[in-house]
Parts: sequence; C-alpha cells; structure tokens
Amino acid sequence: MDTSEIEIRYWAALGVAREAGRLAAEAYHRRGELDIERKGTQDLVSEADRACEDKIVGALQQLFPEDGFLGEERGAKNPGAKAIWIIDPIDGTANFLRGIPLWCVSLGLLADGEFVIGVIYNPVTEELYAARRGKGATLNGRKIEVSKTRSLEEARLCIGFSYRRPAAPHAEAVKALLEAHCEYSRLGSGALGLAFTADGRLDGYWEAHINAWDVAAGLCIVKEAGGRMNDFLSGDGLNKGNEVLVSNPHLYAPLSALVKIKS
Repeated sequence: MDTSEIEIRYWAALGVAREAGRLAAEAYHRRGELDIERKGTQDLVSEADRACEDKIVGALQQLFPEDGFLGEERGAKNPGAKAIWIIDPIDGTANFLRGIPLWCVSLGLLADGEFVIGVIYNPVTEELYAARRGKGATLNGRKIEVSKTRSLEEARLCIGFSYRRPAAPHAEAVKALLEAHCEYSRLGSGALGLAFTADGRLDGYWEAHINAWDVAAGLCIVKEAGGRMNDFLSGDGLNKGNEVLVSNPHLYAPLSALVKIKS
C-alpha cells in the first residue's frame, strides 16, 4: 500500500473514530439502560459495542469498499483484502459498563504484513492517539514518544490478563516484576495500555494472550513513538491472538526475561 493510500485512510479513520466515540459516549452516560450479554468469563458485550462497530464498518466500507474488516463483535468481512481494518468498538467494555472512564475506540489497519495505521480515541478524556507508517505518533496532534526509563527499579509496566490462559504463569510474572522492584498497573483496556506506553506515561505493556482488535492500533502507535515489541502476528496472531510485549528500547530485554515472553 503506497503512502497516498495510507494517508487518505488515516484521515478518514480519525473522523470515523471521533464519530464512533460520540456514539459510545452517549451510551456511556445512559449505561444503566443498555442491554448486556455475557460472552465468557469476565467478558461482556453491550448493544453499544455492536452499534459502534456497525457505525465504523459502515462508514469505512462506504469510503473503501475494497478493504476488509475484522471486528470484535461482528467478525470478518472480505478477509482476503490487501488492507484489513481491525476494530474494537469499545475496548474496556467492563470499565465502560461500570462507569470507569478507561475505555476507548480502537481502529488499526493491516497492510503489507504490518499495522500501518493506528487510531485510539477516549471520548471521555477527549484524547486521540494516532499514527501512520513512517510519520510518527501523536496525541491530539502533539508528537509523542516512549519513555526514556532505563532501570526496572524506576519502571512501571501495565499488564493484562485473559481467562483464556491459566492464572499461575501470570502470578509468577507479577512476582518476578515485584522481586525486580518493577511496579505494575492494570487498566482493563489493552489499547489504552499501549497508548499510554507510546506517550511515556507507562514504560510498557504485557499480556500473555490478547486478541488482534485489542492491539492493532496500539502496536502501530507504539512503533511510531519509538517503542519496541514482539512479533504479535507470528503464528496467525491476527486470527488467533497472541502474547504481546511492548516497551521502550532500554527495557525490552529485561522485561522479556522477567515475563518469559515466547514470541
């Protein structure tokens, strides 16, 4: 995909993310009225998730009918396309439904075997993280970079957990972090964890298994902010999910050793 094709999709994605964010914010303020379903252990979906995904796909499909889509709620459309939009309409649904303002709209574009566009929008805080290949990363138009922290004793790693994986290795990784005097946080939104890493608010993000729609946008943003990451797409990570570790370049090796990253 050439630069002009990426540019037109990038600017479209910014607008679509804001529109979806407005729709999600309206639902957030009346969350007690929403229909909610349970997809699995600690895994909820509301009518707002589906409405936002439909809005995103509808808008982008009208603009770019040749593109494919992979969404958390509606699945895949045109999966053989040369460019695939990867969508989490509300990342952090549990936070959203509890009134915790740590959730976002996440849009990533996969082309040429890499994530070439990333847009993450939190309409509650009005923070729009964005990046496209080779152009750096921004927060509300301001250039952002990963942190410069060099020591684990000064670092804070954001972590996530999926009940698709056993608890014991996760607990062992947390123990290893604390024994290394590395602090950790858990936000309940992988996309925001990656965005905060790109902005240097956090020094990294790790999760033993996470889905592509949670990280597609964030991996592009972290890369363009100067971060380092594992190969998430290995082993069909796009469709099956994978482990993810991102951080600034100084901390990647010691963090990899602590959490025993496999990819």
